[in-house]
Amino acid sequence: MAENRFPCASGPSRDRETVCIETNRVLDSCRDRDCFENVRVYLSCYGKEVLERTGAIRAKCAKIVWTYIGIDPIRFNRGFYSVTIRFYVKITFEACVGGGRSQELDGVAVLEKRVILYGGESNVNIFKSHGCQNDFCSLPQPVCEEHNVPTAIVEIVDPVLLSTKIVERVSECNCCCCCCQENDLPEAVLNTMDAPLSFDDDGETGRYLTVSLGIFSIVRIVRPAQYLIQATEYCIPEKECTPVEEDDPCRVFRSMPFPVGEFGVGCAPTPPPFEKSPRCGCGS
Repeated sequence: MAENRFPCASGPSRDRETVCIETNRVLDSCRDRDCFENVRVYLSCYGKEVLERTGAIRAKCAKIVWTYIGIDPIRFNRGFYSVTIRFYVKITFEACVGGGRSQELDGVAVLEKRVILYGGESNVNIFKSHGCQNDFCSLPQPVCEEHNVPTAIVEIVDPVLLSTKIVERVSECNCCCCCCQENDLPEAVLNTMDAPLSFDDDGETGRYLTVSLGIFSIVRIVRPAQYLIQATEYCIPEKECTPVEEDDPCRVFRSMPFPVGEFGVGCAPTPPPFEKSPRCGCGS
């Protein structure tokens, strides 16, 4: 039997009892695989100049730097909610600028998807104290009110870069994008950039950059709930903390287990059967 990593001291005070706890209950959830094709990338003025001078460009990495999640009830479908998710993705590119030289530039792509999940119904308003009222003579502060709308939670891994394309400017934009202005981007997204982004339209001349991204995500709706569970009091660990001897680093290193798993290549996983995604593009 494997050794218990969290042994607790036992005794008569560790008897189980029934307690009431408050936690979040998952009412509905879904997983999704979205393919966002030909998404417009917003570059800085410097990035646009590099784009005009390059003939080859590739995306090196993509990272979600901010996410907006909105939840709204669906009319005539009580208990169901529409969850709108907008991802702000920072992408780093490498462009060939001639003479065997390369130049890195950053851009931002905006992705949006919507899902419908069941969130239940509740006719109560929740008030919570903020816990900062310690002065007896001070004026009372209002408590925080939470309406009966459930909470949407999104789990997502960094996007998978599928393709990068330089598109020559035409009179009509055929890209799948969430057209943005400077005021549409959160400040937290703008602060991740080394230079201000350019949203000026160059008319029918010039170029713009598009990418195709794949995203795996899990979306769930939760509500607070109370449950009765069998529990014990807080247990005291039996294991004592061992201090690290800084004067003998080799001894600490020799005590570490050898990372066998880091050296194994492993077998290739069996690919799942091909499934055509019902949503392609902006997740709609």
